[in-house]
Amino acid sequence: MKIHYLDDDEIALLKQAGKKLAEYQLTVGTAESCTGGRIANMLASEPESSEHFIGGIISYSEEVKKKILGVESQDLEKYGVVSQPIAEQMVYGACQVLKCPCSIATTGYAGPEGGSDENPVGTIWIAVKMKGEIHAKRFLFSGDRQEIIRQASNRALQMFLKILD
Repeated sequence: MKIHYLDDDEIALLKQAGKKLAEYQLTVGTAESCTGGRIANMLASEPESSEHFIGGIISYSEEVKKKILGVESQDLEKYGVVSQPIAEQMVYGACQVLKCPCSIATTGYAGPEGGSDENPVGTIWIAVKMKGEIHAKRFLFSGDRQEIIRQASNRALQMFLKILD
């Protein structure tokens, strides 16, 4: 098993996010499926992160997505768990449950199994909610499971920062 520690680029990204959140007096939470809490762990790793990071929900199962985040069962059946509507409902649910204006959500196939022709392994939907607006985007990452999780986590923070600016 590979363990990935934060590299210098990730630390710089987190410092920038913390600075911006403090500047705008905002808080953030997470709802993570395929990234398994890595984004929350990254956000919590910075000193003084408690000033802007509320917490995270690891919603790996569909039951947690439905019962905690409020994801609609019919949407899971209609669109599948790895889809824009589900990522958007997850990010919205995180803000509701954690009582924060901003959140980041991920859902996808980190591998090595799973996926389909339409959504192969490495397909990740990332959603960001910022003061009432939800932005969602589909990404396709490559590598082993840990590398896909790392790439998705970093891209989610980059997307969050871009929207924050």
